[in-house]
Amino acid sequence: MPKVLISDKMSNAAMEVFKARGVDVDVITGLSKDEIIKIIPEYDGLAVRSSTRPDAEIIAAAKNLKVIGRAGIGVDNIDIKAATDRGIVVMNTPFGNAVTTAEHAIAMLFAAARQIPSASARTQNGEWPKSDFKGVELFNKTLGIIGCGNIGALVAERALGLKMKVIAYDPYLTEERAVKLGVTKVELDELLANADFITLHVPFTDQTANILSAENIAKTKKGVRIVNCARGGLVDEAALAEALKSGQVAGAAFDVFAVEPATDSPLFNLPNVVVTPHLGAATTEAQENVALQVADQMSDYLLTGAVSNALNMPSVTAEEAQIMGPWLKLSGHLGAFIGQLTDEPIKAINILYDGVVSEMNLDALNCGVIAGIMKRANPDVNMVSAPVVAREKGIQISTTNQDKSGAFEGYVKVTVVTDKRERSIAGTVFSDGKPRFIQIKGIQIDAEVGRHMLYTTNEDVPGIIGALGQTM
Repeated sequence: MPKVLISDKMSNAAMEVFKARGVDVDVITGLSKDEIIKIIPEYDGLAVRSSTRPDAEIIAAAKNLKVIGRAGIGVDNIDIKAATDRGIVVMNTPFGNAVTTAEHAIAMLFAAARQIPSASARTQNGEWPKSDFKGVELFNKTLGIIGCGNIGALVAERALGLKMKVIAYDPYLTEERAVKLGVTKVELDELLANADFITLHVPFTDQTANILSAENIAKTKKGVRIVNCARGGLVDEAALAEALKSGQVAGAAFDVFAVEPATDSPLFNLPNVVVTPHLGAATTEAQENVALQVADQMSDYLLTGAVSNALNMPSVTAEEAQIMGPWLKLSGHLGAFIGQLTDEPIKAINILYDGVVSEMNLDALNCGVIAGIMKRANPDVNMVSAPVVAREKGIQISTTNQDKSGAFEGYVKVTVVTDKRERSIAGTVFSDGKPRFIQIKGIQIDAEVGRHMLYTTNEDVPGIIGALGQTM
């Protein structure tokens, strides 16, 4: 029975799901790093939120760990590279708190536009400061969304309902998707120059760090209001504070900060700033949703091999895992066979999918082939780590798929290219679900795949079979 550790506080629903699915689960929160390192070897899965930080040391100690599940979107606290190198799947729950975070961003837009927290505090303090608070309407204003993925799209939908004009900067947003969402796709400089409000909905990466730098803040429309409910570090907080003081920026509402917990920030104590302590996902519904989702996803992977919302390998649904299971095994066998047949450094791996298999999840099948090939040099490699190992070695991977072209309903052919030669092997899955080799180095064969197999190359002369039999 697989065993999972829940090391951060989350809804009890997660524990109940694991138990119902037949997964052994321990809930131990508040552990120090050394305490986690001591107990992690006994677990197959680790479920976390943001407090536990599975770094390279913890992952190195996790001898049996197969999956790390983050109940939430951000995975800044997880060393994904270290996990990938060890073949550990890292998955998050990108949809469980999307609505909650989008609603919080809209709430922060209103709060920044009308200075609601300051007005409330002073009124409750016995004042009646009506003349001190002159806000602005959201109606007919232009909202600039930086990052129009899941959450950004939900914010856009709600902003359009408020009769705002919405422009979006996102390199991955297609024109077709923009039209469907009802937003106008623009470049960053155009967004900065035209937006009355700006809201950020991108992950923190090398490309997005300080995307609103001092230079970019200076490009904004005078009097803009900026909302950040995404990740800390996307905005230069010191530069924003100066822009708020000068009037270049009229207001800001921040739920996230470069350093958290944020006990101090250049944005604190400014009259035109609203701050909350990372509450974007802090609703009853969201906490329940992400807990349920991470437990289901981890259980699926540990029990059936299905992969959902993984950050370091292709996703495979439970239905796909059931249908593709024999083909995944075949892919691994083909890769392992051709890998053992190849002595020289590999330059390229070419994979052909024919017939029924060409319509399956080819990314996952590719991982199976590559893992099989890489195992000769590194027995610990698996479907998660294999593509990274291949990439680090400079091996080029190419994939071709085609309609049924032969006697079989479908087959997979793997060709390995070195400086000296090309070698290939092909296989199929029969109706009994068993993988078969049907071609090796261009020679047609029919061989059931066994646990131990012997392949020899010899001159076609009498006596070879007898000599082989005597040797065996």
